[in-house]
Amino acid sequence: MCTCNISETVIDVRQITPRMRHPLIFSTFDQLQPGESFLLVNDHDPRPLLYQFGVHYPGKFDWDYIVNGPELWQVRISREAA
Repeated sequence: MCTCNISETVIDVRQITPRMRHPLIFSTFDQLQPGESFLLVNDHDPRPLLYQFGVHYPGKFDWDYIVNGPELWQVRISREAA
């Protein structure tokens, strides 16, 4: 049994200026090691961000909806393991 203290980075963009959101999210992703992830919290479906990830990081990320609206959205974004 693991008694590790594993913490996941959570980015809650609901209170962040819209123009600052995507740069913060991409910067956070760029700092991930293979197999690591962070949790994105938003007040709407971040589908446009998913499309941007597909353009900038094709085949290098996973996108898993944890909470799927309608008022709260949570997505785990992971860097593919090497």
